[in-house]
Amino acid sequence: MANETAAAGNTVPAGVGDPAKAPPSADTAHDSHVPKASFAALFIGSIGVVYGDIGTSPLYAFREALAGALGHPTAPLAAIPRETVLGVLSLILWALILLVTVKYVLILLRADNEGEGGTLTLMALAQKALGRGRTFIVVMGVIGAALFYGDAAITPAISVLSALEGLKLVTPVFDPYILPITTVVIVLFFAVQSHGTAHVARFFGPIMMTWFICIGLAGLIHIRDDLGVFWAFNPVHGVHFLLTHGSLGLVALGAVFLAVSGCEALFADLGHFGRRPIQNAWLGVVFPSLTLNYLGQGAMVLADPSTVQNPFFLLVPSWGLLPMVILATMATIIASQAVLTGAFSLSRQAVQLGLLPRLKVMYTSEEHAGQIYLPFINWILLVAVLLLVLSFKTSSHLASAYGIAVSGTMVVTSIMAFVVIHHVWKWSLLATACLIVPFQIIEWVFLGANLMKLIEGGWVPLLFGGSIMFLMLTWRKGTRILADKTRRIEVPLADLMKSFEKRPPHRVPGTAVFLTSEHAYAPASLLHNLKHNKVLHEHNVFLAVKSVGTPRVPEGERVSYEKLNDSFSKLVIKFGYMETPHVPKALIACKKIGVKFDMMSTSFFLSRRHLKASGKLGMPLWQDYVFIGMAVNANSATDYFHLPTGRVVEVGTQVTI
Repeated sequence: MANETAAAGNTVPAGVGDPAKAPPSADTAHDSHVPKASFAALFIGSIGVVYGDIGTSPLYAFREALAGALGHPTAPLAAIPRETVLGVLSLILWALILLVTVKYVLILLRADNEGEGGTLTLMALAQKALGRGRTFIVVMGVIGAALFYGDAAITPAISVLSALEGLKLVTPVFDPYILPITTVVIVLFFAVQSHGTAHVARFFGPIMMTWFICIGLAGLIHIRDDLGVFWAFNPVHGVHFLLTHGSLGLVALGAVFLAVSGCEALFADLGHFGRRPIQNAWLGVVFPSLTLNYLGQGAMVLADPSTVQNPFFLLVPSWGLLPMVILATMATIIASQAVLTGAFSLSRQAVQLGLLPRLKVMYTSEEHAGQIYLPFINWILLVAVLLLVLSFKTSSHLASAYGIAVSGTMVVTSIMAFVVIHHVWKWSLLATACLIVPFQIIEWVFLGANLMKLIEGGWVPLLFGGSIMFLMLTWRKGTRILADKTRRIEVPLADLMKSFEKRPPHRVPGTAVFLTSEHAYAPASLLHNLKHNKVLHEHNVFLAVKSVGTPRVPEGERVSYEKLNDSFSKLVIKFGYMETPHVPKALIACKKIGVKFDMMSTSFFLSRRHLKASGKLGMPLWQDYVFIGMAVNANSATDYFHLPTGRVVEVGTQVTI
């Protein structure tokens, strides 16, 4: 059953901020929602939240890339070609420089929507620039969001598993228990999400700072094993490696991409920390630490080829191995938390932008509105992560499934960034192409290399992301069909009001609020109330809750009110896609414009629609049933809008779609 679908915020974005000739600053503009904290606190916080995923990639990225270049040897090697090590290192370093530093840190962090970033933010900006009817942009946004869910499932699995695999180096006794321990850690991690991260999050930054210092020092100590490793900064080594290694070069390139997994968090978490703290954290701490660690791994392998089996943990002396495993486990849990939090935030945005049905949202912090918990998303991802861990069993096997989701998201991001830079920033077509096309070429090459791992496990994120994409497109299309069908049977509001003048119904005291999606037509709940109860309240308000294409709506612009006559009035309440609608608070705030609502004498009327599938209105019959299933399991409008349950009246009607 569905309650006033359009009124639930499941509408296409109404618009985005006016295009500007230059990119706005995420630090100075729209500070009302940016955390009021010192630069140092935001700097440390961004290290803990933003860089958890990319910060733990040294655990497996160099190992898997070098193994791919060598054909995945099963036994220790007596020697490893110097050109191979330098080539792999060169590809990793230049991927970090070009894709992360230049594209995300220096360019995309400026492509914000009122200080907010992320895939759906780019979609909203691009929609504004090209017009709401551009389905291509919506599809790009859906693809990017769907692939992010695939990344959110794989990151906890590969990160925690790779960290705990270090226990085998402490003592082989742990080997049979790594998988059970990983399963327990992951289950506990997802189980505590409902309690929120407010108390734990304050330690994320210091722990990750310790992590980056430790991995940087571990790498620095071993760079002296072979100082020639610095030649990896010459991109010629990477290009030569690709040109001379054939298919093995592409396999290694797919694994190289593991080094930049998690860079989407740079953009997605823009609104939480601001541009400058994120940029300074990358340039001052994260990038130098990652570079030192990768160089150290390369130098050690050149000096001792036997260390290729697990070069990250073998950087650490034997006395520090167990502490490093513990620190790595904590770092990977933090990385998983960052991705999961991103999935919660993305899901709320998708609901507000009309891509998913209403989902239950729980707030886990009284101080920070951004700390939310979505039970449905949490448990779906838990099942997905456990299936991945139990199916692939090792981080090396899981590496085959990683990369496609991230590289696909990067391609989508670049396409939408092209639109935003050209149409919103007003750059010329040539200048925009010169900026974005080189990144597109690199990302398409990475995507092609990752697609070579399709059979070994790359199908997993595609299957997961494809399923999410199908559900999003089904919901979007189904809600449009439902809105069109409802519109054909609705009565124009002006005609209904004229009929009241001729034949006034029986009046009762109090205020009735009827949720509607279009003020030009009488809500179905009003018509059914008149039909069955044959009464009309003293005051009647037609309320439309709109989701707009900006992250947040200023309080002064949230409510607009129009009095039609002594009995009827129109009210529009707007919420941004980063906000969760709270209708009672908005109604109480109406007193600022001279309109008062007494909640004890106000009744809310909703239409509860019973949907029946026909397969004749735009979707096949089986897809109708999928849409109906999503609608039935959607969170109720009463809960979603935080309406007082004792003041809600639901009127049922049957609709065939």
